[in-house]
Amino acid sequence: MQTPGELLATLPLGTRVVVRHRISGGFTDSLGDLMSLDASTCTVRTRRGDDVVRLDDVTAAKTVPPAPPRRAPRRRPTGDGPDR
Repeated sequence: MQTPGELLATLPLGTRVVVRHRISGGFTDSLGDLMSLDASTCTVRTRRGDDVVRLDDVTAAKTVPPAPPRRAPRRRPTGDGPDR
């Protein structure tokens, strides 16, 4: 069976992934594009910025489909109708 680090090593850079890894007090996920990978770390570009994750801390990893398109922002009422 392939380890999460081995899976990440087979993926082309730019692949959208989710990487579960240990943090102080538990686990967290990094969801985004795989930007770099070396012998000890991988970098996932998330909406909040780049997460550099130690491969020793990775417990699971998989590819995920592209993100859905972002919704347009809601427009404020123009005042033409009744207030809600």
